[in-house]
Order: sequence, then C-alpha cells, then structure tokens
Amino acid sequence: MTTPYGNQPTGHQPYGAPERTATGNVLSIVAMVLGVIAVLFLPIVFGVVGVVLAIVAKTVRHERLAVPALVVAAVGLVGGMILGVVVSSA
Repeated sequence: MTTPYGNQPTGHQPYGAPERTATGNVLSIVAMVLGVIAVLFLPIVFGVVGVVLAIVAKTVRHERLAVPALVVAAVGLVGGMILGVVVSSA
C-alpha cells in the first residue's frame, strides 16, 4: 500500500490480510515423538523434555498441536515410569 504523495509504504496491511501465525508445528511434533519414545526408553529424560517443549510450543509459539503434544508427552512420562516399575518388579 502506498500513500497518495509518492511511493512510500504506509506500514499497514491491506484489508483482509491474514494475521501472522506460527508457520509450523515443529516443537509440538518433536514433543509428541519424545513422549512416545519416553514410554520405552528413559521416561524421566525424554518425557520431561517433551513436556517442556510442548509448554513452550503452547505459550511462546502458539502452535495448533501443542495441547495434544502436551498430553502425549505427559502420558509417555507417566506411562514409561509405570512400565518401568512393572517390568523391574517382575
């Protein structure tokens, strides 16, 4: 958009332009993958990192898949710890 006084930009977006949103769900997807891995391997490490990444994806980047990623990472963390206790006591 330009002004009537020349070719100077006004700094405004044209009518109907979409708002700027997160371009991807990278942190959410990584958090989900870490949550799934946490069920079988080192749930304290992978699960906690997955939960932290999901929280960052939700609060800072406003990603669409952040809430499901948080659920998957938390279930992986708790499920991996329960599975570890069951396997070690058998």
